[in-house]
Amino acid sequence: MRHDLPSGTVTFLFTDVEGSTKLLHSLGAQAYADALAEHRRAIRAACTAGGGVEVDTQGDAFFFAFPTAPGAIAAASAFSEALSSGPISVRVGLHTGTPLLTEEGYVGGDVHRAARIAAAGHGGQVLVSAATAVLVGADGLRDLGEHRLKDLAAAERIHQLGGIEFPPLKSLYRTNLPVPATPFLGRVAELADVVGLLTDGTRLLTLTGPGGTGKTRLALQAAAEASESFPDGVFWVPLAPLRDPELVLPSLARALAVAEEPGTPLEKTLVAHLSHKSLLLLLDNVEHLLPSAAEHVAALRATNGSCLLVTSRERLRIGGEQTWPVPPLADEDGTELFLARARAIDPAFATTPAVDQLCARLDELPLAIELAAARTAVFSVEQLLDRISQRLDLLRGDRDADPRQQTLRATIEWSYELLSKDEQRLFARLAVFVGGCTYEATQDIAGADPDTLQSLLDKSIVRKRDTDLGPRYWMLETIREYASERLEASGDQEDVRRRHAEHFLALAESLPRDTEVSREWLDRMEIEHDNVRAALERALAAGDGQFALQLSGAMWRLWAVRGYHAEGMTRLEQALACDERVTAARAYALTGAVASAVDLREYEHGRSYAEEALVLYSALGDEWGIARATFFQGFVAVESGDFERAQRPLEEALKRFSALGAEFDAQIVLFNLSWAYEELGDIERAREVAEEMLTYARTTGSVRNLAFALDLTSTHARDAGRLEDAFDAAREGLQIRRDEGDIQHILDSVSRLAAIHACASRGRTAAQLLSSSVHLHEERGILVPRYQEERNGLTIELIRTGLDEDTFAEAWQAGASLSLDEAIALALGEADGGGAAA
Repeated sequence: MRHDLPSGTVTFLFTDVEGSTKLLHSLGAQAYADALAEHRRAIRAACTAGGGVEVDTQGDAFFFAFPTAPGAIAAASAFSEALSSGPISVRVGLHTGTPLLTEEGYVGGDVHRAARIAAAGHGGQVLVSAATAVLVGADGLRDLGEHRLKDLAAAERIHQLGGIEFPPLKSLYRTNLPVPATPFLGRVAELADVVGLLTDGTRLLTLTGPGGTGKTRLALQAAAEASESFPDGVFWVPLAPLRDPELVLPSLARALAVAEEPGTPLEKTLVAHLSHKSLLLLLDNVEHLLPSAAEHVAALRATNGSCLLVTSRERLRIGGEQTWPVPPLADEDGTELFLARARAIDPAFATTPAVDQLCARLDELPLAIELAAARTAVFSVEQLLDRISQRLDLLRGDRDADPRQQTLRATIEWSYELLSKDEQRLFARLAVFVGGCTYEATQDIAGADPDTLQSLLDKSIVRKRDTDLGPRYWMLETIREYASERLEASGDQEDVRRRHAEHFLALAESLPRDTEVSREWLDRMEIEHDNVRAALERALAAGDGQFALQLSGAMWRLWAVRGYHAEGMTRLEQALACDERVTAARAYALTGAVASAVDLREYEHGRSYAEEALVLYSALGDEWGIARATFFQGFVAVESGDFERAQRPLEEALKRFSALGAEFDAQIVLFNLSWAYEELGDIERAREVAEEMLTYARTTGSVRNLAFALDLTSTHARDAGRLEDAFDAAREGLQIRRDEGDIQHILDSVSRLAAIHACASRGRTAAQLLSSSVHLHEERGILVPRYQEERNGLTIELIRTGLDEDTFAEAWQAGASLSLDEAIALALGEADGGGAAA
């Protein structure tokens, strides 16, 4: 062990020369060697003066460790200034942490983090992590905001030393790549190969190999490393939770936030969206959806510019496919992985020759190595080697099987057989979950207790990830497949599946039908969407149409508000086709189908569903249901612009809901009635209804109805020329929707405010807001409603009366680049939109 290296809290400094190859060619070998020598002298002198210790140097890159953050900052500042007048430009990254110091040097994620921070910068730029910035103070540091680096870790706030302007950091953006639980280790050559293929023009690259070889982790890291070559974004589409190949394209559209266009096949819409873009799509775990999924992937090859990266246990067998078999880890990489996982359990874990032997015996398979390393809390490496070797020898008789798959299965089986009976039972039952679950769900469905679940976590059989809604527990798909076999063999499968279905139906129905939708319910149901899908698919496969109707009926509000319009319509139609009996479940599902049809602008289908729902509710004698179906008849008419047809059913629905004391439902009807009255020219009556709704909403605290009432109030004030009142009402409504996370109506509010700005002759701001609303609809995959399209057209006409073409185009382009938060800030008057008309 090096005794000169600082321990405890350490600040790491990494440097790298920018454009070294180009410099070599431009300066010539001797001049470049002289410049490089001066660069090394300046860095070593400054770092030594600051108390730094040279840990490593490779080529033209340095790695120093400092006992204090101010010393590291002073050194970076000194050598950056010394090199500023020379030909060599150095990027620098600093990060502070508490790494483990071992015989091999520093161990821990802090080293990787510092290197990644340096790699995100440009020549002459010194980047400082938040951890280091806290220790040195804000003087001389410029906050660059939060960035995701290419190690795929969570976003981190980065600071820059000095005020010089540089290009944007080379960090991840326009991406939904997940945050892995552990850092990427080894596979340097393999990573370079895959990144090279992605950046050299390969249009369809499939990483193949058996389960447990690390296909997903390699693909994620390669996508991150290649991100600079794909300025239009890098998107991950996890397919493991899906069981229906027909959900591949909708899942892809959801990841890309592409709206489905009525009457246009989704495949064609996606191809149009992807064409002429430089975009990377990672389709993860395709094998169980083949061969049907291969046809969908093949259709996407018609794009010009986008690249598809696929992980699968087998190749897709379509034209233009480049396959890349993922090999086992190199010997040293396997050992590094084992040591990293073992030291996560015991930081003092020391390596022995048996570690290399064990990794070799496990065929250097990442998943097998992780499972074995998790057992170092109980067994020595020598004991692990002996026990696993015995199990592997038993399986070597099947010479036709892939040896790596034999190794992995043997390791999983061995890990399973070491479990206690209670652990084995819980392990098998957890296979029923798709996409993870909460602890409460494991308790309710699988009979989990804290100790048993924690034991499975400790053994790396179950994994945990933190979300905004709390921790979730999940298994790698390879392990879950084995757990599914154990569940089927246990005889518990039907009972566990029944409890799973009942649990998620109860969760979906926890939002009463006659109350407003809450953000809490929406967030919870969205994170459990894969479990709901699994329950629905099992019910339909078993012919349990009533359950499918109940669950799809309970889910329609999620599908409507969060933009799953096409999937919601498909699932409701499947449930309706499965059981045509006259039941309350079918009637309620029909009203959900009305809303889904309207979201897709399929108004005739919506009318048909509403009429059938009214017939069913009448046959059942359900007065609330009759009122609801009657309202939906008027709702379809309003949304389609047929206001004369809408008036009668809306007025009847209002009477029925009022007689039942269903005030929340009555208020929703009032909103649509006020809208219809105004369009029919009865302005006074429309305003009276709006005022009644506003008073009720403020009195009862119904925030959703208050937002709708404020929409009406702002429109009436705008039309009457009371523009300040219109601004106040519209902004209050937008604030409510921002707090509730109602994306669809946030964008509607932004559009409304654009119209008010246009009336106030604030053309630039109006154009920016309207452009942001239109483009964010497209980004989020939400169709612009018919009424909003009409309002947008009138707003554009008004804007163009005060702006010339160049000014309008400039403002429109500025609005198109706004993020959702930036658009909201501009709409609320919290940002400058460029002011007046001309």
